[in-house]
Amino acid sequence: MFFASLRRHAALVALALGAAWAGAPVLAQEYPNRPIRIVIPTPPGGAVDGVARMTGQKLGELIGATMVMENRAGASTTLGADHVAKSAPDGYTLYINASIHSINPYVLKTLPYDAVKDFTPIAELARGPLLLSVNTGVPATSVREFVAALKAEPKKYSFATSGFGSAGHLAIALFRARAGVDVPIVQYKGTGQAFPDLIGGSVHAMIDPVLSSGPQVKAGKLRALAITSAKRNPQYPDVPTVIEAGMPELEFYSWYGLWGPARLPRDIVARLEAAAIRAVQSPEVRERMQGLGFEATGNNAQAFAAFIAAESAKNERIIKDAGIKPE
Repeated sequence: MFFASLRRHAALVALALGAAWAGAPVLAQEYPNRPIRIVIPTPPGGAVDGVARMTGQKLGELIGATMVMENRAGASTTLGADHVAKSAPDGYTLYINASIHSINPYVLKTLPYDAVKDFTPIAELARGPLLLSVNTGVPATSVREFVAALKAEPKKYSFATSGFGSAGHLAIALFRARAGVDVPIVQYKGTGQAFPDLIGGSVHAMIDPVLSSGPQVKAGKLRALAITSAKRNPQYPDVPTVIEAGMPELEFYSWYGLWGPARLPRDIVARLEAAAIRAVQSPEVRERMQGLGFEATGNNAQAFAAFIAAESAKNERIIKDAGIKPE
C-alpha cells in the first residue's frame, strides 16, 4: 500500500513538473537583468533562513544577479509559499523552504495553493539531522532518562515546535508515540520565539534542525540528548544517535530546496539549477554547511521532484500513524 501511494505521488509530481514547463516561453538572452528575490517563508535566524542566505549569496555571484532575501513568515510557511505561487513565472521570484513544504498538504485543512502543481522544483540544496535537546534543568542526560522523567510526571513537561507540520513537529510526534507519553506540544512561530522559552524553562524539550539548535547546545544553553542521524555527527561527537539511544524509528532529516512558480521556462530552470548546484557544492558553502551539521546535496530538478514525491508519501504515512490531525 505504501509503495502504491509512492507511485501515485511520483506520477503526480511528474505530471506537475511537465505541466509547469509545458508551453513556457523561451528565455530571453538577457536574463537576469534585474535583482532576483528569494522568498524565505520563515523568520530570520532559523534553519531555512540560514540555508537560504548561504546559498543565495553564492547563487547570485554565479548567475550574475543581485539576490534580495525577503522573509515572509507566517501560517506554517504558507504565506511566503502562496506569494511565490501567485508570482509571475519569469525567474525573478524564487522560493527556498524546508521539508515542511511537502508536509503542509497533510497537516493543514486548506491551502491557498497546490504544493506540487503551483511550483517548479529547481534543485535540492541540503539535508540535515535534528537534535533532541532539553532545558538544562531537566533531570536527564540521556533519552532513556528523559523518557523515564516524562512517564513519571507527564504534566510537568512540554515540547516546543518551531512550526506546525515542520520536520521537528513530526519527529516529536514520532518520539511521543514511540515513548508512549502524552506530553503537550507548544507551537511557536519560528525558533526565534521558541528558544527563549526553551532556554528559560517555560517549555522543556525540542527536536529541531542542527543548524538552528546546535549553537544553543554548543553554548551550553541547552543539553542535547540525541541526534536523528544514522551516524554520529563530527560537529557533535558526544551526542549519541537515536539508534544508539534505542529509537531507530526516529532517524529523521530536514531537507531544503529551491523552487519557482509553476510554468517557469525550461531555460531559466536549467540556468538556475546549474548555478544552485554549483553554489552548494562550492568549497566555501559546502564547508559552512558541514560546519553547521548539514550535508550540501545539490540534486537537480528531476531528482528533486522525485525526492519530493517519495518524501510526500513517507510523510503522509508518518502523520497518519502519529495521529496528527489537520488544523
